[in-house]
Amino acid sequence: MSVKILTSTIIGLEAFRQQPLAALASAEQGAVAVFDNNAPVMYAVTPERLAELLAIEAAAQQTRSDVALEESLFDDDLAHPEAIPVPAGKFAMYQGWQPDADFVRLAAVWGVALTAPVTPAELASFVAYWQAEGRVFHHVQWQQKLARSIQQSRVSGAGQQKRDINHFPEPDQSIPDGFRG
Repeated sequence: MSVKILTSTIIGLEAFRQQPLAALASAEQGAVAVFDNNAPVMYAVTPERLAELLAIEAAAQQTRSDVALEESLFDDDLAHPEAIPVPAGKFAMYQGWQPDADFVRLAAVWGVALTAPVTPAELASFVAYWQAEGRVFHHVQWQQKLARSIQQSRVSGAGQQKRDINHFPEPDQSIPDGFRG
């Protein structure tokens, strides 16, 4: 098994245990690889080298862009007038849960074309059903479930006429041609 060693200074575990500060003081670039049974078991770094490494990591995490954006385009108060806190991670459905303000647009991104926003009755039905189920999902997953649920309920109820429970059917009194009875 090949192992890449990340420093040019190497010391045995027993030697490091006896004089760790001396090993670090003699280390090139403030880092030493500690070996046991011909394999690296750990690296030791000086506080100065650790500070350098953390600075390099912080600089690497900063996004760099050559695009300059006009600050007047970004007004958080206008962009999110009623910011609703979204629970982090997975959560069970709860009373008062709301989809995002741009839910219809998000549904279209997910392949569900909604012609109208979610109605309070549709949302209440969805929340009541999933509250009873007790399942846990992320906020985006709940929204996807809501979009599919609305799509299915609107499609299934679109072509059917509502049945009148007060209507009495009347039998047809005509005899079909060719019928012998």
